[in-house]
Amino acid sequence: MFNPWRHPPRIALFGTSADPPHRGHQGILTWLANEFDEVAVWAADNPYKPDQSPLGDRAQMLRLMISTLAQKEKVSVHQELSDRYSIHSIARARKIWPNAQLSLVVGADLIAQLPKWYKSKEIFSQVEILVFPRPGYAIAGPALSDLQQLAKVAIAHPPNQHDIASSRYRQSRCNEVPADLPPVIRDYVAARNLYPCTTSAKTAPI
Repeated sequence: MFNPWRHPPRIALFGTSADPPHRGHQGILTWLANEFDEVAVWAADNPYKPDQSPLGDRAQMLRLMISTLAQKEKVSVHQELSDRYSIHSIARARKIWPNAQLSLVVGADLIAQLPKWYKSKEIFSQVEILVFPRPGYAIAGPALSDLQQLAKVAIAHPPNQHDIASSRYRQSRCNEVPADLPPVIRDYVAARNLYPCTTSAKTAPI
């Protein structure tokens, strides 16, 4: 839903593995919904994370999580934007919102990697980079300075940070109650048996 008094509309683009989505994702979406006219989120495959659950299940969990948000009318799953290359996602978003100001949401852990992304110069010419803090990763230093020379960069300042990672849940699911998963996600995971407990569960990178 666009703000009719704002021209052009501001759209946040947030691709995430969401395997599974947790309260950290919930907090990010809540903050984005308060700051932007519309938030487009999608489940994405990460080539560095093996044995991911089906993309369709992850997209559905995002939809369920959105249903719990106070401003859920401003947040939508746009699974058609999902692609391993962000430049392709941006091109598709531009067709949906041709006149919008687009902001690509990334975590602080990606600051140093962004200039190495596929067609990074094109990415930087088309979107603002919105960096979200992540515990254990400083939003400062040479990597940020280098990025600011290449791109328009904004820093998010959410009131709360969640030291949570989806991989932590997948690794510890045999002996911990998934308290960091919203109830609607816990129920879906249980119903679909998405993460069966095995003593030989592989360790996936965060």
